[in-house]
Amino acid sequence: MLKPQANETREIVNLDGLYRFKVDFERSGHRDEWFKAPLGSTLEMGVPASYNDVFPDKAIRDHVGYVWYQRDVRVPRGWAGERIHLRLDSATHEGMVWVDDALVARHPRAYMPFSADITDHVAPGQAFRLTVAVNNELTQATIPPGTITVTGDGRRQQSYLHDFYNYAGLHRSLWLFSTPAVTVDDITVVTGFDGTTGSVDYTIATAGGTGSETVAVSLKDADGVDVARVDGASGTLVINDVVLWKPGAAYLYSLTAEIHDGGTLLDTYTLPVGVRTVEVSGKEFRINGEPFYFTGFGMHEDHVTVGKGHSNAQMVNDFQLLDWVGANSFRTSHYPYAEEVMEFADRHGIVVIDETAAVGLHLGFGAVFGGIAKKTYVDGGVDANTAANHRQAISELVARDKNHPSVVIWSIANEPNGSEEGAREYFAPLVELTRELDPTRPVGYVNVMFDTPDKELLGDLFDVIMLNRYYGWYLNNGDLETAEAVLEKELREWEAKYGKPMIMTEYGPDTMPGFHSIYEQPWSEEYQAAFLAMYHRVFDRVDAMVGEQVWNFADFQTSNGIMRVDGNKKGVFTRDRRPKPAAFALRQRWRALAGTKNGSTKSITTP
Repeated sequence: MLKPQANETREIVNLDGLYRFKVDFERSGHRDEWFKAPLGSTLEMGVPASYNDVFPDKAIRDHVGYVWYQRDVRVPRGWAGERIHLRLDSATHEGMVWVDDALVARHPRAYMPFSADITDHVAPGQAFRLTVAVNNELTQATIPPGTITVTGDGRRQQSYLHDFYNYAGLHRSLWLFSTPAVTVDDITVVTGFDGTTGSVDYTIATAGGTGSETVAVSLKDADGVDVARVDGASGTLVINDVVLWKPGAAYLYSLTAEIHDGGTLLDTYTLPVGVRTVEVSGKEFRINGEPFYFTGFGMHEDHVTVGKGHSNAQMVNDFQLLDWVGANSFRTSHYPYAEEVMEFADRHGIVVIDETAAVGLHLGFGAVFGGIAKKTYVDGGVDANTAANHRQAISELVARDKNHPSVVIWSIANEPNGSEEGAREYFAPLVELTRELDPTRPVGYVNVMFDTPDKELLGDLFDVIMLNRYYGWYLNNGDLETAEAVLEKELREWEAKYGKPMIMTEYGPDTMPGFHSIYEQPWSEEYQAAFLAMYHRVFDRVDAMVGEQVWNFADFQTSNGIMRVDGNKKGVFTRDRRPKPAAFALRQRWRALAGTKNGSTKSITTP
């Protein structure tokens, strides 16, 4: 799944900006064929952005169903003889796309890109009407799942089990792009090294052509100097005196694939490549053969006003804060992030745990908050329909992110029910699929705190143990002494049971900025710092712990509820990225650790 690019044989036009916008309150847009004429609305909406917080209108914010975007697009006149495509980097949670009156694409999975060849529907130099209908509905079969209910007065309400707001809309960029008739359709690379010699195994998939075409592949270093060339749609590029991609010291080569017919260049595509290896060895997680210790956060694509809308400026600011605090990693909790984020991580040496949108696969969660406990793995719950969508979500994630050196773990779910009958039967095929799609990276899932070692049924299926634990907050609230003992006891049980590397992927208390207490009272800034310090003492005593990712990087918006005051307040930064005192404590610890366990002298963060 190649991202569009402009080069000698391809051109792109960015379609971000203001769109005509209409909310389908009456669920009549499809029946009345809104795509056949200009939208009858005075509203306009910026893209990319979530629409929910942009308008001072509760009905729009709480709307369940479709919203419609529309604009006019002109095809460059120089594209005659080219294939012409539309691409949407995401549509949350379902997107339908019309070119004039023709439906050209439908994609049911949020957060992932999709495209359509529209060559037969448009003409170079001419304009067309682009209409996109976006649906925010979650059902039990979707990834993530949810439930829609209808009130007595006819209002549709969306509920879900994940603890972040269901922002919706066109969150990422839209593109119009051209390709030749014969194209580089996909590239897959697997890298390695032996001493100072690096290798890039590659496979080039092409589309179109007669079979007479040839493929040539070259590799340039960061200075643009050729280091390897080879012919063929698959093969190996050998690099003498290789410079490895390392956490904190990213180095990228450029792989260029060309399709030729005789002396004529038909198509070309250039892919950044970082040479590195990832493996699990006993209790260690290794990058380039050296032990690596994760420091960082679970994060959210969440900002004031734009919600989950991607912003390059806000992305740079977030990465700058990661660097300031000494973080070397993050998890894409709980969905794939924008490709720009992955590319930025590649360029700046930030390690990524890449997660699907499979959050909320635990129907028993309702009982925790006073609701009714439900079985998870039953018909109408997390069933075969869910599994089919889950398989597709994994497939699309691997297809999009397989070549990013920053991605070191596939996380296929967050906090599913891993102790109920049916859990193993559900997840075992998904793990097998992930390994088939990419045998080079470890596979994990994130364990919920109810699924302790004596109850869980899944740990042996995965390469790493990733845990979310809140002793001292949801359990043992305010009693850090008891919480410390309970936490250490459980971690040692995990270590004894599996002997695998363990990462704490969530830990932290809600904290109100400006609330202080000499008693380390819950919700105070002092309690947050003391809570994190307690966890760190435990991590340092448990050999199998190879990482700590605080929940959360920054405060974020959630659905309404008595447990949340304007969102989740577990961030060490506020939602507008102001540091709480815990951020300074983390900075002191993480800069001293420098990517190693207990701050050992051996470090992989320097070239």
